Amino acid sequence: MSQQNHDKLFSEMMKGIKPMSQDKHHHRKSPKSKVVMEEKQQRQMADTYFSDEYQPAMPDSGPTRYLREGADPFELKKLRRGDYPPELMLDLHGYRAQEARFEIIALIEACRKQHIDCACIMHGIGGGVLKQQVPAWLAQHPDVIAYHQAPLEWGGDGSLLVLVDIGQSEEGWHRR
Repeated sequence: MSQQNHDKLFSEMMKGIKPMSQDKHHHRKSPKSKVVMEEKQQRQMADTYFSDEYQPAMPDSGPTRYLREGADPFELKKLRRGDYPPELMLDLHGYRAQEARFEIIALIEACRKQHIDCACIMHGIGGGVLKQQVPAWLAQHPDVIAYHQAPLEWGGDGSLLVLVDIGQSEEGWHRR
């Protein structure tokens, strides 16, 4: 049989048949929730900013303190005196080191989003991992201007007041 005969035969067989409508639906992947995306971003930031091996040069005597290079030393003094009341508090009691890193990133991001320049991190009084690691982690974060052991009213030896660079707002630059 020739091709023409095949086409003719096929046309005759298909006479009166209606074409089927398309019934396939292409489902798109549902977008990830904002919370899931923020958690993923915080994990990446924690891995980027914080190294457990890095130990900044800390003063051997006196309270725990840090001042970013090029920052105004008077800011550290104001932190020590309690001139900056913390608007956000983070209690790390009971946290593992990895969880604490994520929480610190979340705290700093919350400070930046809400234009809050001072926060308090409570790591505990004992000689545990967090008491030693939290200051080292904070010294590595580019948005931390300074931190100082908190006055007694905010936790004393077991807490740090952290001064965060909140960047540019409508009014201009803050604490650069």
